[in-house]
Amino acid sequence: MRTDSALGAVLAGGRGSRLGGGKAAVELGGRPLISYPLAAIAAAGLEAVVVTKPGEGLPSPRASSRPDSAHEQPSDSVRVLEEPEAPRHPLTGIVAALREGRPTVAVACDLPFVAPGLIELLAGAREPLVVSTLHGRPQPLLARYEPSLLPQLEAALAREEPLTRTVEALDPRLLGEDELARFGDPGRLLFNVNDRDDLHRAEALLR
Repeated sequence: MRTDSALGAVLAGGRGSRLGGGKAAVELGGRPLISYPLAAIAAAGLEAVVVTKPGEGLPSPRASSRPDSAHEQPSDSVRVLEEPEAPRHPLTGIVAALREGRPTVAVACDLPFVAPGLIELLAGAREPLVVSTLHGRPQPLLARYEPSLLPQLEAALAREEPLTRTVEALDPRLLGEDELARFGDPGRLLFNVNDRDDLHRAEALLR
């Protein structure tokens, strides 16, 4: 499976207000939260970029070359793409990444347990839009987007349309839990850290 043409974009443009702000830098297991999806993207063989708002503080070091390299000094070579200041919408980061002209595997920065194999599967897919699902609901912040979708996505962003509604209208290939289970428990793979309770649960899952 060739993944060298796809871009792995970690979306870090959200406020993270329920975590006190700066979600990407929140520590989980002694590492910045953003380091986990970056490590998974690297292990899947994709070039990684971080997409964030102008002036957002990112943790330094920002990335980890392997999922188990908590005590190494990671590389600072991950590119950062600045998305527009407004609107605060997940499509802002996805559109910014797609303007690089390459298929993009979008991964939210708060998904610490995403598996490299799942990212590799998304990167190698042939459909324009492939979206993970959990409990029958699309999870568009772990999905593959083709640049050919840019006009529709830009139009949806201009309307500030909910992202789930946008992807459902684009006839995506949906990865069901049976497919996700090849890479681990789907609930764990798609576990996202939104607040302090989630952070405590993630710490317990790490242990």
